[in-house]
This record gives sequence, C-alpha cells and structure tokens, in this order.
Amino acid sequence: MAQTIDMVIDWERYAQARERLGGNFWRVMGYLREDGHKSVTMIEEALRADDAVALIGPAELLKSEALQMGALAVAEIAEEIELQARDCVEWHQSPEMLVSDVVRLRQTFEETVDLFEKEASPLLTRKPDFRRNLEFATR
Repeated sequence: MAQTIDMVIDWERYAQARERLGGNFWRVMGYLREDGHKSVTMIEEALRADDAVALIGPAELLKSEALQMGALAVAEIAEEIELQARDCVEWHQSPEMLVSDVVRLRQTFEETVDLFEKEASPLLTRKPDFRRNLEFATR
C-alpha cells in the first residue's frame, strides 16, 4: 500500500514547467491529460486482465509525465503500482492487491488534472452568460 500523500501538486515544479515550456505548455498539458487518461485506462484494463506485465509500462510513463508537471500524488501512486507490478512479475503473483491503488490513481489523476486546468486558466471555471453571448452574436 502506498504511503500517505502529503502534497497532491508541487506548485513550484508546476510553475517551473510552465515557465520552461512557454508556448508549448498547453500542448504538454494536453499530453498529460490525454496520455495520462490512456495510461490510467490501460492500468485498469491490465488489472482486470490480471496482467502484471501490462501494468508496468503505462505506470512508468504516467509517473514520468506526472513528475515533469509537479503532479506528485499521481507520480507516487503510479510508481507504487509500477514497483508492485514488477514484484508480481518477479514472484509470479497476481496483481490483485493493487485494486485500491488503481482506484486511487483514477481519482487522484482526475482531481489533479482539474486543479491544473483551474490554475492554468481561471476563466475555464467561470460559466458563460449565454444571454449576453446571444445578444452579441445577433448584433
């Protein structure tokens, strides 16, 4: 079982990544969102198939991408899954004990992406005034 997670996001690392990436930030953010979602789905499918080998690659990829953006909790859970899956392969065991970690990974990943998007663009969280937009469009 993974340790208690103290910090979901390292905002300093996030800010450094945003500054370092400049105009490419949104593209990389999209990669994390899309590739991360694919990785989480692949991890879930591998667990359902009782396939420890298939858990390793997507967990390792997700860990790396998450660390780059400062998503510490996602990286920590993904690393735990990766390491436990490697042990399962080595000892020829089922990865069934990872169910709670995989569930936590999905929840934490979605929470993290939401937090990133809110931080990146506070306007995304505001609901548009449709009447106002409609009036403007009909002028």
